[in-house]
Order: sequence, then structure tokens, then C-alpha cells
Amino acid sequence: MSKDYYQILGVDKNASAEEIKKAFRKKAHEHHPDKGNGTDEKFKEVNEAYQVLGNSDKKRRYDQFGSSDFSGFGNGGGQPGGGFNWSDFARQQGGQYQNSNFDFSDLGDIFGDFFGSARAGGSRSSARSNKGADLEVNVSITLEEDYFGVDKNFTLNKDVVCAHCHGNGAEPDSKINTCKTCNGQGQVYANQQTFFGAFRTVVVCPDCAGEGKIPERKCSRCNGRGIVKDQENLVIHIPAGINDGQTLKLSGKGNIGLKGAGAGDLFVNIRVLPHAEFVRQGDDLQLRQTIPFTSAVLGEKININTFEGEVKLKIPAGTSSGQEFSIKGKGLPHLNKKGQGNLLVKVSVAVPKHLSSSQKDLLERLKREGL
Repeated sequence: MSKDYYQILGVDKNASAEEIKKAFRKKAHEHHPDKGNGTDEKFKEVNEAYQVLGNSDKKRRYDQFGSSDFSGFGNGGGQPGGGFNWSDFARQQGGQYQNSNFDFSDLGDIFGDFFGSARAGGSRSSARSNKGADLEVNVSITLEEDYFGVDKNFTLNKDVVCAHCHGNGAEPDSKINTCKTCNGQGQVYANQQTFFGAFRTVVVCPDCAGEGKIPERKCSRCNGRGIVKDQENLVIHIPAGINDGQTLKLSGKGNIGLKGAGAGDLFVNIRVLPHAEFVRQGDDLQLRQTIPFTSAVLGEKININTFEGEVKLKIPAGTSSGQEFSIKGKGLPHLNKKGQGNLLVKVSVAVPKHLSSSQKDLLERLKREGL
């Protein structure tokens, strides 16, 4: 049966190489066999999809002929017991790694989690595995706030260091002993059966959670975790010119990690609300301006609204409805650099529907003169 590799990675057919790479890394972590909901089969399927879509030549063949040309990718290479054959894998990659667009470094952190690292040491492994979770918030701003930049105040419910035990997980008067299971190493050896075959791996000690130490009495407030749920007030600066749908990353502002491990990150998703008067086009702003019939015919200077007050715009004689004029530097600021876009003013000529007798007489006279 033909496989939809784009659907497996969750990307569009027009996705860039970087988007495909990011999608692979996300899916690989999500379906990692060591994760709660991860499975060998799904992890292998994600790897197979990236082996094809991550290589420009194979992607082109897949788009033309489907997945039949790539059957057998990631299936163990026919090795007895499903062991992984790196020679077969290299052959599927075109025979030489250096001629392939497949980036094996993408799998580095995934395989590192999967097989463990005896060289890492207990504290280092624990710090990585106990790192705090990321947080994500959605923020709506007005177009005017986007023009000037704005600070937004938030109250986040998040994991913070337990004030009672200062993060060590023990009652203040309790001793902290060396873990007898791992002898203070924070890691133990375990045999693990995977679709690559059987491996002896280094895993985090289940008794001390990789700390290498166990308190005699756990903290009464956090139950030995070293962290508690609490509220934190945070001010987030949203820079001028940010795009709708863009995400800001605030490193270390997510949940705190267990017992001294690093904090996660905070991702702020920005939504720029529509404006009643201005429409954004990149860093330019578009404005529709209605002008009198006489201004279009005779020409005139008119007042135009901007976020910094009114400016004058010269309307030349003979202006047609729908004509567009540009006011330099009155659009949105360029994000994180100097300069601004322009304000594009599209005029609409108002044709009067109700005329007084004297106005009709004047227009009749113009008509007789050929205007």
C-alpha cells in the first residue's frame, strides 16, 4: 500500500527542506519508543518518511512514483530478529553518506535519549531528563500596538522552585543520603529490546530519578519533587512590526526543572487584530480614502490619518477613483531593524447623488462647455 510521507510528517507538499526537517524532529521525539505514547512502528515510519522527503532526489522520485520505490526503508533491512543493518541503510541512502541530503545529526539527540549515555554521568543525564516543560500562551495585540511595540502583563500558572525545601526535595531538617540502588551515580544499566535489536542501555535510576541522592524525609509541601505549582507575574515585550502568527521564544521562562535542572521555554504566539481603518500588507499599511469630486478634478491637499497623527497628501488634478498614492515611512516599523514601510492611500472619488439647483446649474454649464 502506498504511504503518504507528507501526512506522516504532517507537512504540505510545498514545504521547504527546513520545514520538513523541523517536522521530522518533532514527530521523532513525539513517537520515540521511550516516550509514554511512543511506539517502535510509528518511530520507524517517521524515520522512513524523512529518509525520503529529506533527500531532494528521493523526494522528486516519490512525488512522481509514490512510495513503492522506497519499500523496505527502516524495516530492519531484512536482518534476523529485526536488527538494524547500517550497510543496507547506507545503500538506501545512495551508497555514500556524503552524497546524501539526509542529516544523521538530526537523529543524534533522539538516539541519545533512546540508548542513553554512559559518559554523561548521573547529574548531567538527570538535568536533561528533568528539564522543565515548555509553556505556550496566545497573545492578541492591536495594529496600533504593533506599530509602537507594547509590553503585556501576564499571570502564568507554572512550576516554580519549592520555597519550603529550596528545591532539594527534603524537609529542612532531614538528611539526604546516597542512593543505594545506583550508588550515587544516578544511572543504572538495563537491557532493552528495540526494532534496532537488543541493546544494553544506561537509564536513569528509578529510585532517585537520576539525582544519586534520596532524602530521609520528603518535603511536606512538594512531596520530594522540589517544585510546586504557583503563579508568576511576567511582563513580555512585543516588538514593533511583529507579524501576525509569529512566535516569540523566551528562554528559561517555562516550567522550572526538577531539583536544579534547567527551566523550559515560554513560547508566545502573536495574533495581530484587524484594524477598522488600516490593512496591513507586509510592512506597508493600506488606507482607503474618499475624496470629493471637486478635489479629484481640481486637485487639493487633504489630511490623512496615521498612527502618529494627521499628515498632508497632495491630490493632483485629474485623479481617478482607485488611484494609489504612497506616503513614505508611515507604515509599520521593520522588525528588529531600522526603517519603516509606507502608507499606501487608495482614493475613492465620491460622486454626489443629491444636488441643489445651483449645483445642477453649474454642472450643466460645465457640460455645455464639453466637461
